[in-house]
Parts: sequence; C-alpha cells; structure tokens
Amino acid sequence: MGCRVAESFARQTFMATLGATLVSVTAGEVVIELCGREDLVQQNGFLHAGVTTAVVDSACGYAALSMMPEGADVLSVEFKVNLLSPAAGSRFRAVGRVVKAGRTLTVCQGEMIALDSGKTVALMTATMISVTRP
Repeated sequence: MGCRVAESFARQTFMATLGATLVSVTAGEVVIELCGREDLVQQNGFLHAGVTTAVVDSACGYAALSMMPEGADVLSVEFKVNLLSPAAGSRFRAVGRVVKAGRTLTVCQGEMIALDSGKTVALMTATMISVTRP
C-alpha cells in the first residue's frame, strides 16, 4: 500500500515542481508537506490558493489510492475548498483522509495546516474515482 502510493507520488512531477514531499501513508490517510517559497506565493505574500488546492487534492487522492485494490489508480472527480485563513508561514502540512471508500467512488476530507502557527488554512471535501492504470 505505502510503496504503491510512494511510487505514484514519485511519478507526479507537479508535486516535485512545488517541492512537496510525501511524509506518511497509512490505510486511508496520507500526509504531504510543503515548504513555502517566494515563487509559490500570491501578490500579498501568502501561499497561492492554487498551490494549497493542488497539495490537498493530492493528499486526498493518495489517501483514496491507499484503500484501492492493486492495479487501480485514482483521479479527482470533484472537490470543494474552503480557504479559512491566509496561508502564511514557511511550512505547510496537507492531510488527506478517506471518509467513505467505495468500489468506484471514494469521498475524502483534506486539511492544510500552516505549521508555523498551527492554523488550518484550508479544508477540502473531495470525490475520487477508481480507474484502471494504463
């Protein structure tokens, strides 16, 4: 399970571009961390909402993948993000958790935390679909 998620994460070059790292994988939960950088912020110096959304989406997707059978892969079907607080800080943690795993669709919740302050900066509800890996 963890090895399969780690291998998939290593193939996802967008997370590497952002500097995101896979921290932990357990059944139904994945943690990804990100260091803040000047090239990832918006005009007011906060982590860009697009970066926040991408990292939390990946945490949710990999949490879903951790519950899927061998040979399956995962794609996002839909998500909603609530941006609760400006994403200020130097380190961020995204946690994705499976709420309900199904054969085809899996519902997840994600959270992005600014580690400097401990504030939750974003919450996500996401639906993932199981697909056959090409």
